Amino acid sequence: MANEVQATGGAGAAKGTDRLGTERIGRLLLEFSIPAIISMVFNSLYNVVDTAFLGQAFPDGTGVAVTTLALPVMTILMGFSMVAGQGGNALAAIQLGEGRKAQVEKTLGNSAVLLCGLAVLVAVAAVAAIDPVLALIGTSAELWEPTKTFVQIICVGFVFQSLGMGLNNFLRTAGKPNLALGTMVFGTVMCIVLNYLFVLVLGWGVAGSAGATVLGQACGMAPVVWYFAVCKGAPFRLRLSCCRPDARLMGRILTLGLASFVMQVASTVVSVVLNQVVGVYGSQDPIGVTGALAAIGVAQKATLFAITPLIGLIMGAQPIIGYNYGARSWQRVLDALKWASVAGVAIGAFFLVLSHAVPVQIVALFGVTGDLESFAVTALQIYTLLYPLVGFQIVGSSYFQSSGQPLKAAILEMTRQVIFLIPLYLLLPPVLTSVFGLTGLQGVVVSAPVSDGLATLMTTVFVVREVRKLRGLREASRVAVRPAVAAGELGDAAAQQA
Repeated sequence: MANEVQATGGAGAAKGTDRLGTERIGRLLLEFSIPAIISMVFNSLYNVVDTAFLGQAFPDGTGVAVTTLALPVMTILMGFSMVAGQGGNALAAIQLGEGRKAQVEKTLGNSAVLLCGLAVLVAVAAVAAIDPVLALIGTSAELWEPTKTFVQIICVGFVFQSLGMGLNNFLRTAGKPNLALGTMVFGTVMCIVLNYLFVLVLGWGVAGSAGATVLGQACGMAPVVWYFAVCKGAPFRLRLSCCRPDARLMGRILTLGLASFVMQVASTVVSVVLNQVVGVYGSQDPIGVTGALAAIGVAQKATLFAITPLIGLIMGAQPIIGYNYGARSWQRVLDALKWASVAGVAIGAFFLVLSHAVPVQIVALFGVTGDLESFAVTALQIYTLLYPLVGFQIVGSSYFQSSGQPLKAAILEMTRQVIFLIPLYLLLPPVLTSVFGLTGLQGVVVSAPVSDGLATLMTTVFVVREVRKLRGLREASRVAVRPAVAAGELGDAAAQQA
């Protein structure tokens, strides 16, 4: 153990990570989750800033429609960074809890190799096979060229997002949640500044917006890589010797990151289906296809401000749950799950209230007016209707990833995004139209909270069973400790008699 501590930064670094198993759960959750929540809010601004500035530059809604069409691509790109980043970080946290600190550097190095490899594949695909992707996401003829330009630039520059966001996850397990926040804020601020300059000042349109986003992500990546590669105080380092590909280790990283990837891919599939369905019902509505895409796109982007804090919450909870699960501290695992669930419900409730208190002001941020504003407000309020339950559902499903149970996590992620929502998008609008007299677009929006409710029910079943299992493990460990304690007491008594 002494050699492992020395190899990963010394006793001081070990103390910084070992406190995951000693400090109060509530305090740790606040310390790790608040910076992660703030960082994810800032990360969501990458997409929101694109939409806001292009909305101002193109009052007819063209710019907003382009970013709405590109959202599935940007979502799956985030999934690629999360599959290796969060998967590797979940494994690293468990390894730390097990006391295998020297192994963490191999996990970090192989995660970095995976992140770079995925970025290369994305860049090649963006150049060689962009047209089928544009057709798949439902790009219309008048939006084809600007959407193609936007998507290609984002994909070619994906390496900065991949490394920056992927390795940022490890900063929390390294005991540096505030540094994780600082790097994300720096990248987002640069994205905002460059978007303003490129889009509104220089008038470079969608190409300028995409370029500004890529450069902002590069600014956020640089300090993350520097910390792990150069900073001597890091509890574990990014070393070339640890970047040698290990197929078995990479497989485990990808398996643990499966839930995160499924979540993003599911969001992408849902967005593709949504674009197609909105195209059908939008053509039958007075606001038209472009107007429907713009209005629903605004509502979706606004709800990112609710989902991203929840993602930040589970990112902050992940190293706490993983470390204590690896250390077999079952009561601490139960406490972390409990308090993370409470926080998730509170976050969801806050955004439910916010979407009903100031919906017009939220929608106005994206430059949408008139009939589009009215429908965007309605969509926003319906989308967030069951968000307190969504908070619990996201925490519950992510727990299984943090504790090394990727299959359960992937199944629960798919319930909300694919298993329930896609059939509802296809089947519910005509039913609501014929029975309740709603428009097709209104039926599309109502499908979201119905899916949320069904997914929450299934997640509750999984979590209740897991809690029972953890309580059983806790009692078993207590029973195992009692004989050892009794034997020690008898030994002390015998020694005294001797």
